[in-house]
Amino acid sequence: MSTLIGIRGEDDNSIDALYSPAKEKAANRGAYSSRSPLLLRRARQLLGEAKLKLFLCFFALCVLVFVTSRLSSFMGWNPHYPSSVSSPSRGGYTVLINTWKRNSLLKQSVAHYASCSGTEAIHVVWSESDPPSESLKAYLKKIVFYKSQTAQKPNFKFDINEEDNLNNRFKPIEDLKTDAIFSVDDDVIVPCPTLNFAFTVWQSAPFAMVGFVPRMHWLEKAKHGDTYYKYGGWWSVWWMGTYSMVLSKAAFFHRKYLDLYTHKMPSPIHDYVSRERNCEDIAMSLLVANATSAPPIWVKGKIYEIGSSGISSLKEHSEKRNKCLSDFATLYGTIPLLSTNVKAVDARQEWFW
Repeated sequence: MSTLIGIRGEDDNSIDALYSPAKEKAANRGAYSSRSPLLLRRARQLLGEAKLKLFLCFFALCVLVFVTSRLSSFMGWNPHYPSSVSSPSRGGYTVLINTWKRNSLLKQSVAHYASCSGTEAIHVVWSESDPPSESLKAYLKKIVFYKSQTAQKPNFKFDINEEDNLNNRFKPIEDLKTDAIFSVDDDVIVPCPTLNFAFTVWQSAPFAMVGFVPRMHWLEKAKHGDTYYKYGGWWSVWWMGTYSMVLSKAAFFHRKYLDLYTHKMPSPIHDYVSRERNCEDIAMSLLVANATSAPPIWVKGKIYEIGSSGISSLKEHSEKRNKCLSDFATLYGTIPLLSTNVKAVDARQEWFW
């Protein structure tokens, strides 16, 4: 039989208040059991707060890295990275601007390219019936002098042609001092750092066409079973992830192709370009591909088109380009274009590469 020991509490007036070790043990166990959920909830709360703080710190760090890396762009300043463009042993490039009755755009274009550190000369292909005015010549020479940031100012010259012909843009240039030609339309602006990067890409493959406007081609089967060539614009390149041309509206190529285009390319192609007033850029792409048996190189970079009109904006432009490819295939006897999915990217400007 168990023995109960009765002890009167000091502050307890009840005679029947009894002390029991079993009751004390049970009471203590109940206290601990009721305290455990509270401790568990508190631990979970602290863990959740720690995760939130860690996430906020990581987010703040990402924002800081992004802001500091893009601060120069926000302030309108472009860093000048060291490159072989400034190396006198390798030379710079000649900017060859094709223009047609858009003097305001021509002024903007000449002023911009004169400010690029790699520009050694600027030639304007002029094919209008009237020669450029003396005031226009004087203005452009003056703007080249003031916009250039190099001690040796770029040479500036109009290449005046007697007739309006798209083949004029690829005529050989006398007294040319650079191997590199940057062919560009008067309404296309390529930022100087991007242009200089493309020049370094061209230096690594000087006989390829290196440009910013990729296009593609493919064989299409007609309903009656015949095949014909299709010309694909930017959205086709984006969708398929491949290209076979870079357009001469913004592209580097070697000076020797000016001579080959004018003197070695089949004359029926010259006649075709003159008659159709189109596709001289496709003809140049065919010429380079035929000479190199290699695809062109697309350089990823932002370019800006400051004009709003041109033959490429016309509704029937795509149909004409399709016809050009098929007709050139007949005149050439083949289509030497090669497709590729390689593009050159400046890793200094990319987050992921």
